[in-house]
Amino acid sequence: MKRDFSAALVSAVLFTLACSGAASSDGGSSAPPRSYGLGRPAAVEHVAALDVDVLPDGTGLPEGSGTVAQGATIYGAKCASCHGAKGEGIAPAYPPLVGRDSAMEGFAFAKDWKAPKTIGNYWPYASTVFDYVRRAMPHAAPGSLSNDETYALTAWLLAANGVIAREAALDAKSLASVKMPAAARFVRDNRRAGREVR
Repeated sequence: MKRDFSAALVSAVLFTLACSGAASSDGGSSAPPRSYGLGRPAAVEHVAALDVDVLPDGTGLPEGSGTVAQGATIYGAKCASCHGAKGEGIAPAYPPLVGRDSAMEGFAFAKDWKAPKTIGNYWPYASTVFDYVRRAMPHAAPGSLSNDETYALTAWLLAANGVIAREAALDAKSLASVKMPAAARFVRDNRRAGREVR
């Protein structure tokens, strides 16, 4: 066993020396190459497709609209298989999305880490619900939803949590004006780099 380890160690050292010799065969230059021949320049349209962030105040929300009723249909077709027919979640992988409990509005999460963090109980901004759904859902095809589908799904999720009316429709203006129940419980991190960040 000891001989096998010694042989392996000698082989590794010889391999390393051979590689370093090959690397310096260009005349002894130790500067790395300017290009490794990997990747490609980012196309403008590719960057634009990824630059879709939405801020808490609604900045960045795109054109489009959707109703709660439309969202219910889309949810049933594209979301219920993971999140449950009514947004109740499917343990252990998929937590509940729906379930606004008035007891949670006292922000019981500070005392009970098992308290369900649903959209109605926990999320501080409606615009970030839209942003997350558009980027990450459905699980098997993230980013595949249109703006209208995303508005509709967001409307259904907010209505199911009792945040907006069941007859509501959402667009950029109306979504930005939605006040979430837990909004006052969050403080924006406004630290800058340097000594302030510890």
